[in-house]
Amino acid sequence: MNQLATVQDKKGFWAELHEQRWDDHRYYHQSRVNQSLHFISACSFVVTYICIAIGEPIWAAFMGWIVAMVTRQSGHFFFEPKGYDHVNDATHEHKEEIKVGYNLERKVVLLSIWAATPLIVHFDRTLFGLMEDRTGLHGYLWNLSLLWIWLGAIAVFLRTAYLTLTRNPRTGIVWATKILTDPFHDILLYHKAPLALMRGEWIDPMDDVREQQQR
Repeated sequence: MNQLATVQDKKGFWAELHEQRWDDHRYYHQSRVNQSLHFISACSFVVTYICIAIGEPIWAAFMGWIVAMVTRQSGHFFFEPKGYDHVNDATHEHKEEIKVGYNLERKVVLLSIWAATPLIVHFDRTLFGLMEDRTGLHGYLWNLSLLWIWLGAIAVFLRTAYLTLTRNPRTGIVWATKILTDPFHDILLYHKAPLALMRGEWIDPMDDVREQQQR
């Protein structure tokens, strides 16, 4: 009985992961510019993971936040359509309200905190005694990078905890899994977007979504 429950739970996990990824794609990635920026961001995040693994926090933090996050969120803020979504028959406001992860409003809060961190480290290099007091430009960048890496981890943890408490633990764990594996999934999903953009296709016709809706 326990083995059967485990198998069913695993199927539920993967089904929910697929659903979260599918909703993210069909609701928030219709712009070819946004898709192309996500491809660049995904490649940058892979480099970030490698840098963390080999113990290079400065490169990891700058690739993850300045390159990957800036390109990724620029796509959402400046290029993704905000009008009525005729493909999914939904308003932008509705999509923002039901979004599992960080919607635009929550992203503004997170990015504002990130933008303030260089000043925080400038005025208190140790971050209230939590880090070593490293001197010089390299010491400043080292501590700032550690803070950026921790900020990313805390952002994922807090949203996971919120989803766990307000929905259920599996939804929170699924979302965290999605976020951490998004770089690899986005490379597979959007690697052709730059070519489509060069052909002058600004908006994805979303044929895969329309095909799914007809089933």
